[in-house]
Amino acid sequence: MSFTCTGGTIAGNGKIGHNLIIPGNNRLYIYIYITLSVVVLLSGSFFFWRWVLRRCEQACRADWGSVWLNRLDGLNRIFCRSFHKLRHDSMALGSDGGVLLASNHVSGLDPLLLVAACDRPLRFVIAREQYERWWLRWLFKAMGCIPVDRGKNPRSAFRVALEALHDGEVVAIFPHGRIHLSHQPPARLKRGVALLAQLASVPVLPLLIEGVRGQGMTVAAVLIPSRARITIFECIHFGKNAYVGMQRLAERIGGIATAPE
Repeated sequence: MSFTCTGGTIAGNGKIGHNLIIPGNNRLYIYIYITLSVVVLLSGSFFFWRWVLRRCEQACRADWGSVWLNRLDGLNRIFCRSFHKLRHDSMALGSDGGVLLASNHVSGLDPLLLVAACDRPLRFVIAREQYERWWLRWLFKAMGCIPVDRGKNPRSAFRVALEALHDGEVVAIFPHGRIHLSHQPPARLKRGVALLAQLASVPVLPLLIEGVRGQGMTVAAVLIPSRARITIFECIHFGKNAYVGMQRLAERIGGIATAPE
């Protein structure tokens, strides 16, 4: 003997069977609930994404000539100022004219910090092995980075950087040539910074990066919270005596001055 109920079948021994029957009305309610949940989730994601893009556009300060690069610029500024607590002095670059930025190099976070502190697009001179990283090459290419082969003839990269300066762009360079920390023995600064400044007749703006917790690291430095600060010094104008200019640069960013040949 058995009885049929809404939730399933009750046998004569009092046990409930497993063949539960969901009434048609209940099925309809479940379908409506699932559909509404999906619609709400997608709508929320859409409006959240629009809000993020708007915030990035508002935070952008440099015109990279591309909507998506401008949004990435804004995102990077938000990231550096909130996650890495970036603070920096005012950087008087003007709206046009070639400028050579020369900074110390303590981690892989440095380029992000420099971009976040500058109101004009930067063209970085970077090592070829860094430029060829498959997951970043598209970004380096879009930003106009200039790859240089360390240990080989750098004339090709030098010509590209010189042309960019003549065209009124801002070129960023790390004169130490690689990551170098303040507690390490002083390293000789690369002579290319003086040659570029003299041949392009542009000022050199020294920058000192401090407060990065992931010093000596590359990718990991981006993920470790910091209290970063960039000190911006007065521009150095290289005259005929380039060694004097290199000495002034070494005093600000550390290192040993070398005279161009």
